[in-house]
Amino acid sequence: MESVRVLSYRGFRYPPEIISHCVWLYHRFPLSFREVEEMMLERGIVVSYETVRQWARKFGPLYAATLRRRQLRPGDKWHLDEVFLKVNGELKYVWRAVDADGNVLDILVTDRRDKAAARRFFRKLLQGTGSVPRVVVTDKLRSYGAALREVMPSVEHRSHKGLNNRAENTHQPTRQRERAMKGFRSAGSAQRFLAAFSRISPHFRPHRHRLSAPDYRAEMTDRFTTWRHIATGAGLPATA
Repeated sequence: MESVRVLSYRGFRYPPEIISHCVWLYHRFPLSFREVEEMMLERGIVVSYETVRQWARKFGPLYAATLRRRQLRPGDKWHLDEVFLKVNGELKYVWRAVDADGNVLDILVTDRRDKAAARRFFRKLLQGTGSVPRVVVTDKLRSYGAALREVMPSVEHRSHKGLNNRAENTHQPTRQRERAMKGFRSAGSAQRFLAAFSRISPHFRPHRHRLSAPDYRAEMTDRFTTWRHIATGAGLPATA
């Protein structure tokens, strides 16, 4: 399982409320660091875009890791999909896994889309979730089946393009951010950002079409409360 890093604001001039608000703005909306700087200036808070970048780089993964630890145990049916990503003009691949409810389980950025990359992603999934699925649903890429037979030979594999829309739909926010950011500078920066983004952004995206307006507002209020507790290091039940 992933190591737990301590959330500390020692040495930072601004309070957690401002830092977490900037990190929330950057990960929730397709904004640049300069646009976050401008929005904070409108509120009378002077902070440079470079400072916002440093906050997002340091605290984004920490907040995301806390959200991940609080996430309920995933269901026994996982959907996996991969999508290409341009990094400095070079083709990379983003592997993503979600459960039957659409909750993102993990992501991985790789240079290739072969058996070794799929095997690496499966092992990362098992380590991160601490569980083994009953069924894995993928598209027709043969690398999935070859890697699955090595890593999880007892798991049922369903390979069908039409069955995997749940995983494919989760790539849409990534595409929006990729356009807003005008691409990524390196595979490492893409991995760091997308790992945090894939936790933080969905936290503020409940299935609105399934909720009435009052229920949606109540759900968002709860999620903002959770975010504030995470940012300040206050304790909350693991599945609150």
